[in-house]
Amino acid sequence: MFRFADVPLSLSGMTRISGKRVYLRAPSMEDWPEWAELRARSRTFLIPWEPTWPDDSLGRDHYRRRLRQQVREWRAGEAYGLFVFLADRRRLVGGINLSNVRRGVAQAASVGYWMGQPYAGQGLMTDALRAVLPFVFDDLRLHRLEAACLPHNEPSKAVLAKVGFHEEGLARQYLRINGHWADHLLFALLRADYDAILRADG
Repeated sequence: MFRFADVPLSLSGMTRISGKRVYLRAPSMEDWPEWAELRARSRTFLIPWEPTWPDDSLGRDHYRRRLRQQVREWRAGEAYGLFVFLADRRRLVGGINLSNVRRGVAQAASVGYWMGQPYAGQGLMTDALRAVLPFVFDDLRLHRLEAACLPHNEPSKAVLAKVGFHEEGLARQYLRINGHWADHLLFALLRADYDAILRADG
């Protein structure tokens, strides 16, 4: 049986990233029913912030195709998809995607995330983003992690600020969201910022 979770999470062979209240891991086919149910419950909440959903976006076949694509990207070192679970109940609450990994002179990646409506506003995504930083900067050895959000998405802007991202400017018609090209605020967190966070926590 195809299992995305069989692909190692990092070069060190981790299969799980632990935060304070959540943990992250690679998805598997066994996650499809819970993922589809959470996305369906959160459809109205998520649609304004995401690309247009395909008609079969919650179907099993669509999910399987997504996982196969993620496996190819994972093995090529181009992108890493992770699910976020409550640590105490092992319940799926959202996801984080590290995409557009660039090596060479850039050593950078982009991060995107989504949270199911029942779990929004509880600090869980802040915890998840903080937890994934060692994977980004220590395991993948990247220099820069970038994020973009719609200018009126105040909750997402607050999450990025809490984690330590710095706002860098406005990109006009940056991404096609819900069928429309939309301006986005650009944020970044550098290796130096991550090191400062570690010193402050230590």
